[in-house]
Amino acid sequence: MFVDVAKIQITAGDGGDGAVAFHREKYVAAGGPDGGDGGRGGNIIFKADDNLSTLADFRYKRKYKAPKGENGRGARCNGKKAEDLVIRVPRGTLIKDANTGRIIADISDDEPVIVAKGGRGGWGNTHFATPTRQTPRFAKPGLPGESMEVSLELKLLADVGLVGYPNVGKSTLVSVVSEAKPVIANYHFTTITPVLGVVRMGEGSSFVMADIPGLIEGAGEGVGLGHQFLRHVERCRMLVHIVDVSGSEGRDPKEDFRIINEELKKFNPELAERPMIVAGNKCDLTTDEAVEDFRRFIEDQGYEFFPIMAAIAYQTEPLLKRIQEMLSKLPPISHYEPEPAPVIEEDELGKQEVKVTVQDGIFFVEGEWLLTLIRSINFDDSESVQYFQRMLIKTGVIDALKEAGIAEGDPVDIYEIEFDYIE
Repeated sequence: MFVDVAKIQITAGDGGDGAVAFHREKYVAAGGPDGGDGGRGGNIIFKADDNLSTLADFRYKRKYKAPKGENGRGARCNGKKAEDLVIRVPRGTLIKDANTGRIIADISDDEPVIVAKGGRGGWGNTHFATPTRQTPRFAKPGLPGESMEVSLELKLLADVGLVGYPNVGKSTLVSVVSEAKPVIANYHFTTITPVLGVVRMGEGSSFVMADIPGLIEGAGEGVGLGHQFLRHVERCRMLVHIVDVSGSEGRDPKEDFRIINEELKKFNPELAERPMIVAGNKCDLTTDEAVEDFRRFIEDQGYEFFPIMAAIAYQTEPLLKRIQEMLSKLPPISHYEPEPAPVIEEDELGKQEVKVTVQDGIFFVEGEWLLTLIRSINFDDSESVQYFQRMLIKTGVIDALKEAGIAEGDPVDIYEIEFDYIE
């Protein structure tokens, strides 16, 4: 079974809790606080695995959770950070936010990508000792790890994509010019999964050719398995449009060419601009006049035309050489850049639920929405900090602090972001 789209829930590990402990030693009357910090929760990491070719595994397991960090202990022993959870996917997998469609990562390189970060460990009570608060009897719990629903979308990495109607000879061409061995038979949709073949053009020179399963009219709107197959064309640096010039299926080759080009354009307008050459297959089943007529039709539209007989590898060499020449001048396979997380607009966020607790004179502010806000703030940038201050006022955090009795100079802690309150 070929599966190229999946949706899963990922949750990074929570940070371990900080410890409340005091130093106990003979002849030491007041050893003071020595609670250690909690360990960081495990990250969710995605890594390319060339041994995988589908996303089928994600149809059966849809929830992934990294382990929690270890809690802190006495004697200033910090908790051990949790191991990261590594999720292996086929090379060429796009990871998107399932709710917004935002591209989070493109797993096309060997470099692993952290998609969900584990929560920071909570501080032990040693962090809260001051000259006036020498025995703090509280610590901070660990922060929760990031959690989100993501969609996985596999887009094959190939230099050349073969497109065309079913049964026009795409699989046959791949089989004679590469070592790939697709199933070949004289009926529609023999090929039901994309097939990759490496075409070797001499020492140190090769390219990857993808046999994209046959498209039909309406594929751009998802008719048949249109979207599933068209998705893999987007990565290809160039296209080779295979057409049955003999019309052996009872169709008009000119109409076939027009329809498939239209479907590519409907699915993604950029595909209409992708470099393309046309190969007329099954020339032995029609007349030379019909082949020449089709050549003029193709060249009038600005495309190069190569008549071939894929089954016997007739005239495939000129086609391959032209492909190699064009690829040498084209940019590398497209890589999708991650899109930044959306910034919360000030007008969109009104009063929010806020919990304020006071421990030993420190005002602790909590609220799940605050975690999202904090992740979008760069505290080294003055404008970003000013935006954060405005949001605290707009969302009711400052009002909640006033209701809790805060005074000028009192310390405030918002998920380990600490500052002194100033009117």
